Amino acid sequence: TALAHGRVTTGALKIAVIGSGALIGGVLLARHRSAGTGARPPASSAVDAATSAVVIAAWANLLNLLDLRPGRALKTACIVSTPLLATPGRDGEPTRLLAAGTLGVSLVALPEDLLENTMLGDTGANAVGALLGTALACHPHAAVRAGAALSGVSLVLASEKVSFSSVITDTPMLAALDGLGRRP
Repeated sequence: TALAHGRVTTGALKIAVIGSGALIGGVLLARHRSAGTGARPPASSAVDAATSAVVIAAWANLLNLLDLRPGRALKTACIVSTPLLATPGRDGEPTRLLAAGTLGVSLVALPEDLLENTMLGDTGANAVGALLGTALACHPHAAVRAGAALSGVSLVLASEKVSFSSVITDTPMLAALDGLGRRP
């Protein structure tokens, strides 16, 4: 609405910057995969690039949406990145490295975030989410990338109708995990 009235908001800038970065990342990943598999149709490369861009942008946004309580976004990054460390094969190395980076950054930042001495905020949550999204977008299996895109977009869209905080509070296992390590 603000853009329609000629006003550029920080939200619009964030969408433009994250979207542009995700698109560049998606194109680079698709080009890398094309080089590794030989020539493939341009439409296939375009779908690959778009899927990777959606994964990166959606997970950046999703972690930002989860960053409403201390530790919530970082715990999510730890939970999602840990299984990626087991991505098999040589083609899985970029995924493993990016997942290890995500896990490392999250584990280092988590104690201070839980104690409320520091705060991720929009910039930190988007950065950790983009790193996690890039690890997912690097995965060598297209089905994993498609699942990451679908789950990321679905959760972002669901957040428009459903409060994640309410769902977490109303689900005992999620509430326990969410409160773990946080001040009462």
